[in-house]
Amino acid sequence: MGLLRDLTAAGRILRAAGHGVRGLWLIRTRFGRFSPAEREACIEQWAAGMLAVLNIDLQVEGVRPKDGRLLIVANHTSWLDILAIQSARCSRFIAKAEIRSWPLIGVVADGAGTLFIERAQRRDALRTVHRTAEALAAGDVVAVFPEGTTTDGSSMLPFHANMLQAAISADAMAMPVGIRFVDAASGRPSSVAAYIADDTLIGSLWRTLRADPLKAVVRFGSPEAAAGRDRRQWAADLHDRVEALRR
Repeated sequence: MGLLRDLTAAGRILRAAGHGVRGLWLIRTRFGRFSPAEREACIEQWAAGMLAVLNIDLQVEGVRPKDGRLLIVANHTSWLDILAIQSARCSRFIAKAEIRSWPLIGVVADGAGTLFIERAQRRDALRTVHRTAEALAAGDVVAVFPEGTTTDGSSMLPFHANMLQAAISADAMAMPVGIRFVDAASGRPSSVAAYIADDTLIGSLWRTLRADPLKAVVRFGSPEAAAGRDRRQWAADLHDRVEALRR
């Protein structure tokens, strides 16, 4: 049984690599000729295809946002969260700069308009807030994980409020989104996809591919304006909304 799982996982890694190369080819050769709507559709289809290759189903709940000028605020347990959200609604992500160096994923993330942040540099955090505000003001959908790091999914960390300032500055709405991973057969919560502590990307990927099929559940909440709240109060309120949505 163990050998069969290893062989199956190895085959999926090869397929994932091929799908990643296809994404790189699309970015390098086709994106320049696509309209914004075509780019969004292409990214959503590519992300959904990658989830399928990784043996992960997608379930979307709530109303998928159509319009831009929106900050998606979600909980964070895994590198798979990005694929799950991109499959449900194409977004520009705010992500740690290390992702840019990840094989294939980094190039695809860069091509999809990810805003990279050097978390150890306070000045870079301020720069990212300004860039995010500009993207929102231009009508983009931007997604952020305000916990600042991943958890095992059993609980959530407090939200950092910096990126909410970008939404306030751009007079943009924020939408809470809850993400959870469950066993596809039983529907029970699964920690297989968690990417925490000393996990490596390769180790997390291998564990996921050897596991029984998973389902990523993305649940959209209702968009809301700051309505006079400062960024800290808004972040605390959104934390409560996301906590409820991920259950």
